Amino acid sequence: MKMLDIGIGGGRTVNHFWPLVGDYTGIDSSPAMVAACRQRFAGASRPMTLAVMDARDMRQFDDSSFDFILFSFNGIDYVSHSDRLCILQEIHRVGKAGGCLLFSSHNLQRMARDFDYRQHLSCNPLKTYENLAMWGLTRVFNRSISLGDIQAAGHLVLKDESHNFRLQTYYIRPEAQVQQLAFGFHSVDVYPWQQSTKMTVPADAAVRQDAWLYYFCVINDRPKMPHKPGP
Repeated sequence: MKMLDIGIGGGRTVNHFWPLVGDYTGIDSSPAMVAACRQRFAGASRPMTLAVMDARDMRQFDDSSFDFILFSFNGIDYVSHSDRLCILQEIHRVGKAGGCLLFSSHNLQRMARDFDYRQHLSCNPLKTYENLAMWGLTRVFNRSISLGDIQAAGHLVLKDESHNFRLQTYYIRPEAQVQQLAFGFHSVDVYPWQQSTKMTVPADAAVRQDAWLYYFCVINDRPKMPHKPGP
């Protein structure tokens, strides 16, 4: 198969997937990361394509180019909502009908639990102190957002403990993510990040507990949308 690996960084996923597919292409928006990846695999025994590219604008690729597309490590969560939709449209355009997309994304349903101080109380005083300290920091860095906002929203952009609350991170409910994919994907399966058993959305308990979820879906045969590059 022909594979497109989006957001390769220094080659964490290249090492796993490149030996398994017939034609491997990896992209990242960071020139430094792509350079590091090229250096790491300079002596590769089989050819691979590594390129600097923004997932919002993959005009170098023709329509229906890839059988399998991967966007790992929640990379799609670090763009705006409109850019996220643009990326999904580009993925649909370059993916073959019947091909597959796999990506991970932060779980807003879990953040609802994190925003509720009652979920951080325990019989262990030290653990309770640690949990409430992190809860307090989360609330301080997201002071404009309430627990009610999280419970009502389909998606939100929040700051979490990653990189000391410096990143704007996109969180989405699994049912909202399935709906977001409805324009060009079907058979959307949702998996928890620490298990290999498919979940039932939204009933499964893991939907409420896991920090992020994996979405595995099939590209449908809807006509490809014209390329509209992102910013």
